[in-house]
Amino acid sequence: MEEINNEVRNCIEVLQKGGLILYPTDTVWGIGCDATNADAVEKIYTLKNRSDSKSLIVLLDNESKLLSYVSNVPDVAWDLIEFAEKPLTIVYDDAKNLAKNVIADDGSAGVRITRDFFCKELIRKFRKPVVSTSANISGKNAPANFDDIDPAIINGIDYVVNLRQHEKIESSPSTIIRLKNDGQFKFIRR
Repeated sequence: MEEINNEVRNCIEVLQKGGLILYPTDTVWGIGCDATNADAVEKIYTLKNRSDSKSLIVLLDNESKLLSYVSNVPDVAWDLIEFAEKPLTIVYDDAKNLAKNVIADDGSAGVRITRDFFCKELIRKFRKPVVSTSANISGKNAPANFDDIDPAIINGIDYVVNLRQHEKIESSPSTIIRLKNDGQFKFIRR
């Protein structure tokens, strides 16, 4: 537990200064930053060589915080979150209180309630949402394991979390659902 607390403290110090972290999530290794800091978000787009027209996923530690970042959470969202068997990102209409370059042109944003203990602790103690995008150059495969991460990504990061780097796991990106304010939804990625 002390090791996790130290890593959380180190990450928060970097995030508060607008830096980037490389960290294990409930899906694949991710690049993260303060999801309310547009300059930090821009650093991620630059590092990944990714168009800022492709929005980024935001992690929250707890569904009770959703209404702080989404104007309207349709009732079905609560069931989707509760009964999801694997990590689930929901793209909501009318995002708010996030960096403008995290929110898509149509006003939507993808939000995942993480179940990963480290991520939950980080977000809870940071008291803000954290961006989570796969630790890869745009167009390349998302790294399931630390050893799969391109050195160009690692070299562009301000802090690399020293947890789970030697794990070899079969993991995949989250399921993504687009949920409209009227409760209609469709799968974007299964």
